[in-house]
Amino acid sequence: MVIGATGTTGSRIAAGLLAAGHPVKAASRRARPAHGAHSVRFDWDDPTAFEGALEGVDRIYLIPPLGSPDPAAVMVPFLRRARASGIRRAVLLGSSAIPAGGPAVGRVQEALPDLVPEWAVLRPSWFMQNFTGDHAHAQTIRTHGAIRTATGDGLVGFVDADDIAAVAVHALTDAQAPNAELILTGPQALGYDDIAAVLTRVTGSTITHQRLTREQMYDRLATDIPAEFAAMLADMDHAIATGAEDRTTDTVQRLTGRPPHPFHTVAQRELGRHGT
Repeated sequence: MVIGATGTTGSRIAAGLLAAGHPVKAASRRARPAHGAHSVRFDWDDPTAFEGALEGVDRIYLIPPLGSPDPAAVMVPFLRRARASGIRRAVLLGSSAIPAGGPAVGRVQEALPDLVPEWAVLRPSWFMQNFTGDHAHAQTIRTHGAIRTATGDGLVGFVDADDIAAVAVHALTDAQAPNAELILTGPQALGYDDIAAVLTRVTGSTITHQRLTREQMYDRLATDIPAEFAAMLADMDHAIATGAEDRTTDTVQRLTGRPPHPFHTVAQRELGRHGT
């Protein structure tokens, strides 16, 4: 079962599993039809739907409830229930910025090895797709020609969602479960100035990186999301500014047999897909 099967990573993972010949339950809040998959309704806020969704499932891809400061409150009881129903392998989407035992998904990450016998935690860096679609950065690019962050000159190993999905498919289907945390990055650490320069070349429109303070970033975020979550995201930007995400790993190459995609390639591809 792929939770969030209509989302950025889930849709790609479901497609990859189907292409490899695996039966898939595509779980989403509206149970939208998914070509080749069995669509089921799944909502973290409605535990009454859990039992039916889990029927016949032995492996699961997990994404935390969006915007929740404490996803463990619902995810840990769910995983106990899932294990009792026959789940033996779980692959969790975490974050490179949040270690086991850390805030939010970090508490789920810490508990996972004791809840299922086979597991993996994907800890991707920031998504390259944050600059396309409906993401906040994409919206400010379209409306203001700017990316607004509190990251300063900090570098990030931005990663393609296609690469995350390829690793997830491997982690779900390989004979041997990783039983490990997997830090996922692209091939190069880039600053937001670099991202703006690539997008300017690809789109033909001038895009700049507008630098905010940590407090300005918090104020901006807190108008749309809960204060605790806004503070966590603003702190992540500040951590980038101090070098916390300046790294690359060989995980994508090692597990998929091919190198991760560079940002300029992904930007050109996504422009072709979305036209923006």
